[in-house]
This record gives sequence, structure tokens and C-alpha cells, in this order.
Amino acid sequence: MDLIQSAIDGGHRMLLFSQFTSMLEILQKRLDQEKISYYTITGATAKQKRLELVKDFNDGDTPVFLISLKAGGVGLNLTGADVVVHYDPWWNVAAQNQATDRAHRIGQTKKVTVFKLIVRNSIEEKILELQEAKRDLADQIISGETGQLAGMTRDDLLELLE
Repeated sequence: MDLIQSAIDGGHRMLLFSQFTSMLEILQKRLDQEKISYYTITGATAKQKRLELVKDFNDGDTPVFLISLKAGGVGLNLTGADVVVHYDPWWNVAAQNQATDRAHRIGQTKKVTVFKLIVRNSIEEKILELQEAKRDLADQIISGETGQLAGMTRDDLLELLE
């Protein structure tokens, strides 16, 4: 809530993604308590309603758009936002990146800031570490550099695949 309020106070508008619709419901209650207006899209939101919400968000001044991660990865153009928050990480970093890209579309005129909320010493922290290791490994393979790859043991490689 501090991050949301700080963004609003700074004149920003945000997309807040969670993989859990139950988490979005908790956030909705808090936003209602704080009298902060918002829109919500989940997998249960009809296609036509999604289009209306997206248009209203981009054309209006509602500061927060709560979106389930999977619903947010498909065909939404949300250039009205300049802050993206990933409330919880998803195993598939591509799904997170695709969700983030909702704010990085043709017509975006502002710098977009992305936050990933990670609890220290948690499964989320481990997920983030694995995502970073896999991304670094892929970058090394694509670029033809050995770097970290050359120093990895068989067990290190197997751990990345778990």
C-alpha cells in the first residue's frame, strides 16, 4: 500500500500483477478502505469488458489497474500506466515480461518503472535467483561466450533445470 500511495502521490498510474486472484481480492479491499479507485481484470473478465476497462484506464485518471498475471499477458495495451508492480513472481519469467510489456506499447510517452516484490528468504527469492541464472545462461549460450558456463559443474546445470 505504501508503494501504491507513493506512486499516486507522484502522479503515476500503475499496473499491479499477481498470479493469485485471491491476492487481488485482498488488495481490492485495501484500496476500497483507502478510497483509491481501480480497475480489475482476471481470467473471468469477458473479452468485451476487458476492452472497455483498458480504454477507460488509458483515457481516464484511475490510478491502479489490478490484473491477474495470466489474464494480463494477452493482448492488452495499457500505455496509461508508467509503473508496473509484480506482486509475486511467476516461475515462467516470459509470462512476467509479457505482462510488463502491456505498458511498453506504441503510444507510450513516459518512462516505465517496474517493481518486483520479493520476500527475503522465501520461495520467491529462490525463484528470482533461478530466473536470473537461467537468463544469464541463455545469454551466454546465445552470445557464444562461456563465462559462468565454463565454471559450472554437472550438478550446477542440473539445479538450473529443477
